[in-house]
Amino acid sequence: MAKAFDSSAVLAVLYGEPGAEKVRPDLPDGIISAVNAAEVVTVLVRKGMPPKEAVVTLRKTLLKVQDFSLDYAIKTAGILSPQLRGRGLSLGDRACLVTGLLLQLPVVTADRSWIGLQIPGLEIQLIRS
Repeated sequence: MAKAFDSSAVLAVLYGEPGAEKVRPDLPDGIISAVNAAEVVTVLVRKGMPPKEAVVTLRKTLLKVQDFSLDYAIKTAGILSPQLRGRGLSLGDRACLVTGLLLQLPVVTADRSWIGLQIPGLEIQLIRS
């Protein structure tokens, strides 16, 4: 089953962090929003990887990059419900949530700020608690 991946889950695999074993098998069928893909590449570059190598590294995950359209942007703006305020969810976090919602896929994250988050119609899978 396809899943939508937050950048934190992908980075957990790339850096061999706890929870990576829960993510790795699902990457080839997975989806990452263009916003989250940009986050992954940005972190790799910030940690010293040349930009072209960072892109190749992301491509090796075999994740399909989902375009982030105006419809996605509008839905992302609308996801600022009271339960999300004060949780410190980044634009990337919300982009991942919206990608899962619009594609009707579970979302996968390593981000602990998502613990207890409940969005109707969306399954959230945390790779570590």
